[in-house]
Amino acid sequence: MINIFSAITRYASILFICIYMMLAFRAVSNVSRQQKRRLFYCESAIITIIYSMYSVTAFLKTKSVNGLILCAVTYVILLIIVFVCCKIYPKSNKFLLTNIWLMMSISSVILLRISYTKALRQFIMGAATLILTLIVPYLMSKISILRKYYYSYAAFGIVLLLVVFIAGDVTYGAKLSIDLGIISVQPSEFIKITYPMFIAGMLYQNISVKKLLITSALCAIHVVILVLSKDLGSALIFCLAYLFMIYAATGRKLLLLAGLLAGSAASAAAYFLFSHVQVRVAAWINPWPIIDGSGYQIAQSIFAIGTGSLFGMGLYDGNPNLIPVAEQDFIFSAISEEMGGFFALALILLCFHTFVIMIKICFKCNDNFYKLTCFGMAVIYGVQVFLTVGGAVKLIPSTGVTLPLISYGGSSLVSTLLMFAIIQGFNIYDKENKTESGISTGKNKFKKIK
Repeated sequence: MINIFSAITRYASILFICIYMMLAFRAVSNVSRQQKRRLFYCESAIITIIYSMYSVTAFLKTKSVNGLILCAVTYVILLIIVFVCCKIYPKSNKFLLTNIWLMMSISSVILLRISYTKALRQFIMGAATLILTLIVPYLMSKISILRKYYYSYAAFGIVLLLVVFIAGDVTYGAKLSIDLGIISVQPSEFIKITYPMFIAGMLYQNISVKKLLITSALCAIHVVILVLSKDLGSALIFCLAYLFMIYAATGRKLLLLAGLLAGSAASAAAYFLFSHVQVRVAAWINPWPIIDGSGYQIAQSIFAIGTGSLFGMGLYDGNPNLIPVAEQDFIFSAISEEMGGFFALALILLCFHTFVIMIKICFKCNDNFYKLTCFGMAVIYGVQVFLTVGGAVKLIPSTGVTLPLISYGGSSLVSTLLMFAIIQGFNIYDKENKTESGISTGKNKFKKIK
């Protein structure tokens, strides 16, 4: 009976998440407010069904009462937060909220399957942050001077990265985090919030050669410190965010092309300078001769995805623990193995849909500071998803970055939720703030470089 229910869950969850994605992409088209309301409730019902099926399956497979309680409490907290947010902020983007709800639900299920302790820690961090995010849009409506402190954002990022470079803990060959005793914090995750705000603050009114050079220099300092700390995944994310934000502000394709070529040259240099990069590239090119060593992780990832095939092995019927740090860098492989290739593909579409929502909010912003900041955060999110999924499926070398809202990691979870809360604030209060004295609006064009 348990195996029958598990099989039903496996196929039904794929069907329901596919329906969810159809509704989600329908919602970003031109539909009436009443239709959007119906779509929101339909999506909420689908999330409830998927999460309930997997929660029951987990209980039937493990007989863990604590696991069942954790699933129930997680669902209730997420449900309350989503509907309270809709009540407090009627102008919030409700489909961004449901996407967050679904991604955190999937994260809860797969992390519980891998480790109850890690699932519990992730829940505590997520619940506390979600409560905090309820006041973020309100604070943004009261603090209209965010754009004026762009040098402070740059200084904050550079100082934090220097602290990590000097006193950070080494993880898999890179200095990533600072041990605070009770918790370990990865500062680069939080700089993903201040970094685009710094660039937007510099460029939202006009682009002069002086401003462009200062912005480039300060961004380069961020990236160089990350490279020296051997956190090359974050360095790549910051580089691409800078390039695309510069392109968005100036409209100069030549700058984007030159930046991409320079980045490619820097990547080649990093290969020769850092031995752990050479190891990852070798494992990416051909992991089989070194499967007992550096190729083991990517090989197990490929095995997991292949074993799961299109419909998955079923929750608790796979072996995700065979993949080293599966709960972080290779969470996508664990999901593919037990929930199936179709479910994993739907998850990619879910992340893409979230990116589309962020870009739509960006285009709707009248305030250029909001517009650029939102665009930068969207690029950071999109690049991070690509790097994680691409590394798991052997499309690109593994970069060691997490899948936002799904992978295990308190710093990543907190920073991503805060980023989405800030974007919701842009979406809610942009029109109210557009008449502020001295602020450029979307109707004005940037000044040409001079």
